[in-house]
Amino acid sequence: MARVRVDSLRKEYDVGTVVAVDDLDLEIEDGEFVTVVGPSGCGKTTTLRMLAGLEEPTDGRIEIGGEDVTDVHAKNRDVAMVFQNYALYPHKTVFENMEFGLRMSTDLEEKERRQRVVETAEMMDIEELLEDRPDELSGGQKQRVALGRAIVREPDVFLFDEPLSNLDAKLRTSMRAEIQRLQDELGITSVYVTHDQHEAMTMGDRIVILNDGKLQQQGEPTEVYENPANEFVAGFIGSPSMNFIDVDVERTGDSLRLVGAEGGFAFDLSTSFLADRGVDLESSRYTLGIRPEKVSIADAGADNSLTATIDVVEPVGSDNYLHLDLGAEFIARVGTDVDLEPGDQVTLTFDEADIHLFDAETGRNVFARERTAPAATPP
Repeated sequence: MARVRVDSLRKEYDVGTVVAVDDLDLEIEDGEFVTVVGPSGCGKTTTLRMLAGLEEPTDGRIEIGGEDVTDVHAKNRDVAMVFQNYALYPHKTVFENMEFGLRMSTDLEEKERRQRVVETAEMMDIEELLEDRPDELSGGQKQRVALGRAIVREPDVFLFDEPLSNLDAKLRTSMRAEIQRLQDELGITSVYVTHDQHEAMTMGDRIVILNDGKLQQQGEPTEVYENPANEFVAGFIGSPSMNFIDVDVERTGDSLRLVGAEGGFAFDLSTSFLADRGVDLESSRYTLGIRPEKVSIADAGADNSLTATIDVVEPVGSDNYLHLDLGAEFIARVGTDVDLEPGDQVTLTFDEADIHLFDAETGRNVFARERTAPAATPP
């Protein structure tokens, strides 16, 4: 097991015209499970490959277990990587695939290698598959073999590169739980890259969000969800995504009102609400954010409400998602007991304690209590 530290990590391609990772600082504690998430091209896989030694950083420093490994070859780093496409040798049996790393990177005797492979196969519930070849296995079995091949080496660090993206939804759910169980049992420092924000939220002790190669925010999943540092994080984390409304600030004496830039919406903020957060709204233009589950149905004409026409009612089992016509996408998450149809008009409201307010120029969440990374300008 080992602590991982990344200082000012940078990766450029095409003589600096493409910056895949930009000045990334990150610390991962011994035994911690960290998920790294972001849209395609955000730099998460490049970061993982630099940790593994498969990519050479343009600048910066990588430490594993207190040792500078920035210039250490991949085969000499005590890490094990699980790939998206399993990366199994098709001509080798399951046993030979799992043993291969041990033969290449250790001086264990054949008997010791066999014992370790068998014990790991039993842990992964694939001991009956040891003589099979990859083309005889299902997707879930291949993934277990890939995990077993990493575990058998007993590395300091596990690196996972979207390992479940090729599996169906039901199998992904069970494998997520299996990976978490194994990591808890083994206590090995783990970095898990995924584009699936649901995976990232449910699996990690800590979540790291990247965009355009830059760190946007890191923290416990619940904290990031409830207290996003900027508009990008707020929109990326959560399903359905946070709703956004462009608003202008109107001041009359001591009162403050947020008025929809496109009309049809007005929301009064109490002075005590702003005082409690130590916020003084200096700009005149912001973006208001509210999560769909925080929106409720109100009586017509209620204060701090908006009225809109329902475009689509999307049943999702325990809830209904109301897709509303507000000039931009807006979703309300309501109970299945709400009897509404497309074309109906509905009045919606939400509590001021549940809103987020983002600076129109920087995207910074002005209500964020504490930010672990600087807000980035929205793409």
